[in-house]
Formats: sequence, C-alpha cells, structure tokens
Amino acid sequence: MVAKVVNIAAGEKAGMSPKKQEGDERFPIVGIGASAGGLEAFEQFFRPVPADCGMAFILISHLDPDHVSLLTEILQRTTTMQVCEARDEQKVEVNCVYVIPPNRDMTISRGALRLSVPKVPRGQRMAIDVFMGSLAKDQGSRAIGVVLSGTGTDGTVGLSAILAAGGTSIVQDPTTAKYDGMPRSAINAGCARFTFPADQMAAYLLDNTLKPMPSKEHLPSVKDTSGSVAKILQLLKSGAGHDFSLYKTNTICRRIERRMSTHNIRDMEMYARYLSEHPAEVQILFKELLINVTRFFRDPETFVILKQDILAALLADISDQYVLRVWVAGCATGEEAYSIAIILRELMNECGRECKVQLYSTDLDDEAIAIARAGFYVSGISEDVTPERLHRFFIKEDTGYRVKKEIREMIVFAVHNILKDPPFTKLDLLSCRNVMIYLEPELQNRLIPSFHYALKQNGTLLLSPSEGLGSHTDLFAPINRKWKLFRSVPSSTPTRLVHARDLSWTAEIRKKVPEEVIKKTNENSFAEITKRALIRAFAPASVITDLKGDILYVHGDTGKYLRPAPGQATLNVIEMAREGLQSELRVAIYAGANLGTSTLDQEVTLKTDDATQIVSISVRPQSEPDTKKGLLLISFREVAQPPAGVPAADAHPASSEELRQIEELQRELAYIKESLHSTIEEQQNFNEELKCVNEEMQSTNEELQSTNEELETSKEELQSVNEELVTVNAELEAKIEQLADMQNDMKNLLENIHVGTIFLDQNMHVRRFTRDAVRIYRLAQSDMGRALGDIKSDLTGDDLLSEAKEVLETLIPLEREVSTANGDWYLARIQPYRTLDNVIDGVVLTFTDITEHIKAIEAREAQHLAEGIINTVREPLLVLDSSFRVISASQSFYREFKVQPQDTVGNLIYDLGSRQWDILALRQLLESVRQHNETFEDYPVEQDFPIIGRRKMLLNARRIVSKTGESNLILLALAAVT
Repeated sequence: MVAKVVNIAAGEKAGMSPKKQEGDERFPIVGIGASAGGLEAFEQFFRPVPADCGMAFILISHLDPDHVSLLTEILQRTTTMQVCEARDEQKVEVNCVYVIPPNRDMTISRGALRLSVPKVPRGQRMAIDVFMGSLAKDQGSRAIGVVLSGTGTDGTVGLSAILAAGGTSIVQDPTTAKYDGMPRSAINAGCARFTFPADQMAAYLLDNTLKPMPSKEHLPSVKDTSGSVAKILQLLKSGAGHDFSLYKTNTICRRIERRMSTHNIRDMEMYARYLSEHPAEVQILFKELLINVTRFFRDPETFVILKQDILAALLADISDQYVLRVWVAGCATGEEAYSIAIILRELMNECGRECKVQLYSTDLDDEAIAIARAGFYVSGISEDVTPERLHRFFIKEDTGYRVKKEIREMIVFAVHNILKDPPFTKLDLLSCRNVMIYLEPELQNRLIPSFHYALKQNGTLLLSPSEGLGSHTDLFAPINRKWKLFRSVPSSTPTRLVHARDLSWTAEIRKKVPEEVIKKTNENSFAEITKRALIRAFAPASVITDLKGDILYVHGDTGKYLRPAPGQATLNVIEMAREGLQSELRVAIYAGANLGTSTLDQEVTLKTDDATQIVSISVRPQSEPDTKKGLLLISFREVAQPPAGVPAADAHPASSEELRQIEELQRELAYIKESLHSTIEEQQNFNEELKCVNEEMQSTNEELQSTNEELETSKEELQSVNEELVTVNAELEAKIEQLADMQNDMKNLLENIHVGTIFLDQNMHVRRFTRDAVRIYRLAQSDMGRALGDIKSDLTGDDLLSEAKEVLETLIPLEREVSTANGDWYLARIQPYRTLDNVIDGVVLTFTDITEHIKAIEAREAQHLAEGIINTVREPLLVLDSSFRVISASQSFYREFKVQPQDTVGNLIYDLGSRQWDILALRQLLESVRQHNETFEDYPVEQDFPIIGRRKMLLNARRIVSKTGESNLILLALAAVT
C-alpha cells in the first residue's frame, strides 16, 4: 500500500467515533483482556492505579461457564476503586472496574454494557475480540485496548479494530507474562503499539490519556506548523525513500502527534530536530504511517456482487487459454487478495472449468508483504470467514489458520509503490481500497487515469465506499455506485493523461525510442515466423504424453494413426492407436518411461479398412533442461513402399533354406510378441490393482484427516477448558491464601482473648480446642476426635456433658457459673455450632475466667452486710481488713470516741485511741483472729477509759469468712463491762 496512515479518517466517515452526549463529560474506557495467568496480571496492573484515576476499566477474561467467578472479590482487595460484576444495560462510570460474568459475551454501546448468551460453542469463543471490536466502534479514537497474559490468539483482532479506529493498543511484555500466547500473537500481527510489563501500564495511561487537550484557540494552525511538517516529510523522504508531501495534512499530523506524545514532545519543531538526531525514529514514524488495517471479505456485500455479477460473467465468456489478470493495490497483510482468490477458486469449481489466473498483490510495507506471503492468520478470522471456507481453503494450526497452498500459489506478492512504480497492465480487475482516502485530490487525479491505463477495456475497478473517481467520470461507467464498482470505458484520454502527469514511472516510458521498440518487435516476429514454417514443413505428426501415455499436446495431423477409442472418452495414446500400432507403442512407451531409452524408426504395419501401410514410430524421453520432467515425444512417419510387382534394386532370389529360417524367426518373433503382450497386460492389471489400493489409501487418508480435524477441534475445546481451569485455579489459590490469613487471625484471636473454647461435633467428640481450655479439661493434641466424656475435667460437681447434649437437642443456649478444684470460677456458655449454611453441626463450650469478679462481688456484699449490721448496733463497732485498717465504723463509735469519719476510715486500728486502750493486747487479739479460723467471742481486755467515767470495756473480735473460704474482714465490737 502506498501509505496506510491509521484509519482515523475512515473511522470518522464510517461513524466509528461516538457522538458526544450533551452535558456528559467523556472519560477514557480501557478494555483489558486476559486468559490463563490473568489474575496475577490483573493484580499487577491495578496496584498502582489511584482511586481517582479518571478512567473506567472493563475486564474480559476466559471464565468457566459453570463456575461462579471470584474475580470481583479478589480484585476488590487489590484496588480501592469499586469493582463489580457487569450487568446488562449498565452505564459505565468513571473510576470503576467492571468484570464480565461467566458464560456471557459482552459489548459496549453508547457507553452502556450489553450482555448476551454466547452463540459460539465453548472452546471457540473470542470474548476479548468481541468486546474490543464494540469498544472501537463505540469510543473511536478514545478506545484503549490492553492484552495481558493468556494462551491462544484472542484479543489480536480486537486490538486491530481499535487501531483501525485510531485508538491505543497496549500489550504485556511477553517476557513478564505467565503465559505469552496472547501477547505474542498481538505483537506478531503488528497490533501492539506499546509493550510494557503489567505493573507499568497504569503509569503510561495516567501520563498520556488524561492530559488536557489544548483548546482550539491555543492549537497551532496548519500554517504555523507547515514548516515543521515539511521538514519531517523531507526527513522521511531521505530516510525512508518515500514522499508523503501530497498526503492529507490532518492525517499526517495526527500520526506525528502520536509519536510526539510517546516521547513527551509538545513542539513539532522539536520533534523534527529529534528525528534528525535519531535515524531509527524515522523508520518508526514511517511504519506508523503504514499501519495495515484490513480483514477478509471486508464489506461482504461487495464480494457478493463481485462474484455473482462480474467474475462469474467474465469466466463464462473467456476461453481455456485465457489468462485472467487481477491486481490488488495496497493489499496490507493480504486478506483482500486471498479473498478474491477464494471467490475465483469457488467460481472455477462451480462452473467446472479451469483458467490461468495471474493475481498480483502489492503494498509499500515490506513487513506486511512478508506476513501476506506466509499466509498465516490468527483464529479471529473465523469472525469474517465462513466455516465452509475455513474448512475448504485454510489449514488449522495451533494458534490460527494458514491459507492452503492452492490459494497461495494463485497470488504473487510484491513490494510496490503505485505512485513511483509502473502499474500492472492488461488487467481484468483492479482493487484499490482505502488508499486514496489519505491522498490529496491532486494525487487522486493522477491515480485514476493510471488505473484506467492499467485496465483492459471493460475491466473492473473496485474502490472503497469512501472513495470516488473525482473529475474522471468519463473514464469509467458505474456498475454499483454504493459499493464503488466501475467499468473501464474506451477513451483516448487515459494514455495521454498518464504520460502528461509527472508520475515517476512515466518518465521511463517517455525515454524509450519508438523505433527501437518497433525494431525489437519486428525481430522477434521474424524469428517466430521462421520457426513455425520449419516445424510445419519438416516435423512429423507427433504427440507429447506423460509417462503413462496420456496425451498432453498434439502437433500435426495424427488422424491416420490415432482415433478416438470406443467407450468412455480417453486421451491415452495406446488406447487411441489404430490396429497394428498398439503393441509396438506399448513396448516403446514402457522402454522410454521406465528404462529411459529411445525407440527410433520402429517400422510397424498399420492395418486400415482397405489396405496396409508401413509406419515408422519413434518414442523419445524428454530430458532437456528446458522441458518438464516425465514427458515423452511420440512421432509417426509413413514409410514409402515400392510399386507392386517391382522388386527392390538389391533384391535377389532367396533359397528355400533362407525362406525356412525366415519363417522360423518370424514364428519366434510372433511368440515373443505374444509373451510380451501377456506380460504387459499382467503389468497393467497389477497397475490397476495398485490404483485401487491407492484410492483406498486416499479414502483412508481423508478419513484420518477428518479424524484429525475432529481431534484438533477437541484440542481447541480442551485448551479453552484448560484456560478456564487455570483461571479458576488462580482464583481458588487466592481464596486459599485469604482463608489461611483468616485462619491465622482466628487462631491469634482465640489464643489472646484468654477464653477457653472447646468445639464438639454431634457425637460430642472434640473437634478443636484453645489452650485456655486445658485449665478446665485435661486436654492434649492427641485428644482430637475423642469423646468429651472420656476426658477428665477439673470442675467441681458434675461436668457439662449432659447440658451440651441438651443444647444440641433443644438448640437453646445455656449459661452458668462453674468452679474448679483449685478455687477458680468460670462462666460456662454452651451454644449450638452453626455452619455458614445455617446447619447445626455440634456445640461450642466457652469458659470465661470470673474468679476476680466473684471475689469482688463477695467483698462488696460483705462490706454492705457489715455496714448494715454496724449501723443497727448501739455499741461502737469497727470493720477491719486483713491489714487491720478501718474499712467502716458505726455511728456509735464516732459518738463514743468523738472522732470524724475522715480521721477514722483508712487508718490503722492502732492509731485510734492509742491512749485509751492497751495496744499490745489489741494486737495479740487481732493476730489471733487473722491466723485462726475459729471465731473469738467475749474475749475481755481490761483497759482504762477516761470517757464518760467508765473504767473497763469488753472487746469482741469476729472473723467474716467469704464464699471462697478466705478471711477478708474482721468485725471488732466494743462494749462496756457491766
């Protein structure tokens, strides 16, 4: 192709760019496709993406249709953006991630997602191609496609569609992908504009897709940048050898700006300087202008009209010796050339005739031509090629389809510049689609007459729906205006116009001297005439056959020697030979075909209806270098006979002995001939048997080929299932890691809350227990699975086994306080064990240590009891703790000893009234009370008191015993001695 600058213009004309909705701020939508190994790649992609990235992401993965996907849940832990499974008719919103559901195809239209049930069988689905194709149509040049890890070729066709719409394609670096099938397929097909590791893609998108576009008033005008563009085009012309000066400026500038954004260059003058300093960038820019976007049977209705209305009529009118000439200009990677070759082959098969086809397919891009010559295309072409054509004209390989040899041999691929190189001439069909849309009108006006010059009269010109004839409507008559099919009409203008224009190839034509051309033609004509005259005058009647004797070419009049054999028509020279020639021909052909020896001037008597004729037969194997192998030249020549009754000049009377010998030799010769004839017939029968065996082998081979195709289909399905299993396995691995983390968290939780827990199954067998449960039941790790009744507990009284069985039967939780033999108190709770499905599968026993709580409650109860008693007694009373500090005192004590509560509560008993009583006696009494369990009553101590005239008082100390058996408080009563 002369130049296939990205198909932005075509996309805009075809309506690819979506209509901007009023009041709706548009944002980039990124379609991301992955298969096997995609979960890891997704996580790497989203980790660096901020929550307010300003983009929306749509994930297409190969999921098991029968398995619930965990992809949404797993990715939500990787990104802070909202991740949800896509719903039908869901509007795409910014800063959100949408995941395709299992067993669904997804497309996008007007910014909303569309879900549908797949129609293609499992194993042949191309979900990524389907979505990216719709994304390209919906978003146009704003579409962004990303292909990550995966096997197969899904995504390649989708990226090609995005490139055709002027969007951006990014592919994971195959060296960093867990499975590199999908990335390598996209790269090999030329659909990868950028290649990054998965964790670096987000940085590129944030830097290059969210930069604010300059307003129209700030954009430099074409006039302002014309000097820089001219410099860039001059560098392209000198570096790449191609002139783009007459290509549409807007299209060229868009391509240049894409390269500028890649290098973060804002000024076109700076980019021109960058080009001059980096020659490699010149070649990259040249390839950027030659993006090859095409597909099989593009605009299918065009090919239907071309086949039924044009090529069918052409084949019906031409002879078998006619050479059909076709030229596909700007063929890109060859899909259109192969499409035309396929419909030609279909037509020849349908009409049952063969004709020679010369199909030339050219393009300016040598890499695209190399791909076209190989004839290998990814599996996505099944969207454009019917299954019948795929089976008939393609060979299925691991990652795609290869065009069969019979179609490839019909086409000659070559690098060609339609502006610079001479066109192919005497054409019946010329196809040049989506080339002129990138050219200025001046250049288009040069090409149309050139096309007319290349076509025969009534030849067909095929253009794209967005192209036209311009001002040259007098050179072509329309066949179909919608699909731009035109017929060349006679005119004296084309040749004159072509030679008058300054197309570079016309200069060579003008340099030729007419006299030299005529002289050369005349010399060739005289040689040809002489050769034909000599052959007619001196060459005998001859035929050219293959090694089996089948006639390929006839020279001269062979009717005297050959005639059509009765029965089924045949061209075998032995069966067509007249009577008397068959035996000699069979022997001579056998010698020439198998032994390589020639038979020269073998005289044979030819029998006709009324006479006999001696004929000389010669059989010569053709072994000259210029002739094809495996051919025989068979010549027939009549031998002149002397008139009847006139003996030959050297004849003399023969003796009877000589006559006898001659007769004997003749008999032997006849016997040998018969033997040879029998042998040859046996050989023929053997050959027929071999032929039958060969046909059976061919039939078996076809069956094996059919079986092989079925196995290949099964292989594809298994590969697809394997991809789905890999995806499910990755999800389950992530889920297992999550469950392991949760199990670790639960283990640390149970061990650090210091609550003894025992899990029992429905048979009261121990499932699991925490380390604090060992303080209640004497459990060990070896007790897992044992019955709880077989394990001894430290509980006082009966154990909790019966209560646990009751809870399992009634499902009513139970809670009570229990104590152990060492005096510890626990709050025991027994509750049913419920699974996530709300199924009762045992009971759970928990033991919370409440010993300190019980002690505190008892102390408070004792204190309240003591205070109540104290305040009701008339005599002075004190409540002491174990260290003999006053906890409480009665009102009578304050009155009797004339002290205040703040001077009493909290002080030692020895500091109160030390001058009134015997301190030593008091200490002995209190120590005796604290060290013994018995209660001391009426324990008198004589003491002088100067208070209210009394001389003696009675001290009575009593120990208050708590529920836990500890002596917490001492009650001290003072009474007057009567």
